[in-house]
Amino acid sequence: MTDSADKFTRQTLLEVNPLTPSLFTLRTTRDRGFRFRAGQFTKLGVTKADGSTVWRAYSVVSSPYDEFLEFFSIVVPGGEFTSELSRLKVGDTLMVERQAYGYLTLDRFIDGRDLWLLATGTGVAPFLSILQDFEVWEKFERIVLVYSAREARELAYQDLIADLAQREYLAEHVHKLTYIPIVTREHVPGALNGRITTLIESGELERAAGVELSPEHSRVMLCGNPQMIDDTRKLLKERNLQLSLTRRPGQVAVENYW
Repeated sequence: MTDSADKFTRQTLLEVNPLTPSLFTLRTTRDRGFRFRAGQFTKLGVTKADGSTVWRAYSVVSSPYDEFLEFFSIVVPGGEFTSELSRLKVGDTLMVERQAYGYLTLDRFIDGRDLWLLATGTGVAPFLSILQDFEVWEKFERIVLVYSAREARELAYQDLIADLAQREYLAEHVHKLTYIPIVTREHVPGALNGRITTLIESGELERAAGVELSPEHSRVMLCGNPQMIDDTRKLLKERNLQLSLTRRPGQVAVENYW
């Protein structure tokens, strides 16, 4: 299963679950030597019919302690990578780079009381990994997961999010979590309607969370559509929430690997 001379391992596809015609999740075996922090991504490789290999970055959905790796993907029409990936079946081989990357991890923040996780589409992946790791529950008093999709059927991992409350190791902490689904193209009971930025500007997002976005207490992670990230960063900057850098700790962390 392992190519020791290379930068990747060959893993076996365990599950492929189509959610919609353009979204699917997949689960692979995990090399014993692969290590990552919750919130990080790695690179997956597929071999095309002509023998060439195509690589793309994917956040890990699964916890650092799971014996498998799970990923969440969108099918890009005519896309060189996802077209190949979406054709794979259980038992097929997928290449996984040995290295994990990214700074969408809890050590980006040196303090904070409330953690906001703002995601669109497949950008929810790193946050699901973070929520399955015990560290976040000890570090923050309030955790707000905001997950936006165009249609209700595109809101993935609803069972996993609901299951967090049933996990024994989170029994004393799960009350800290507020989950806010957003659907932008239809009105759905129990979900907000509108773009994340619009809901921040109107105050509706904070009202739904029951907590204020403030530089003193809030720490914000953003992952998903690049336009959402840019627009939300500008809004947060107007409220004096600054990007967290190695040389200057702040209140906002983003992931850009699109």
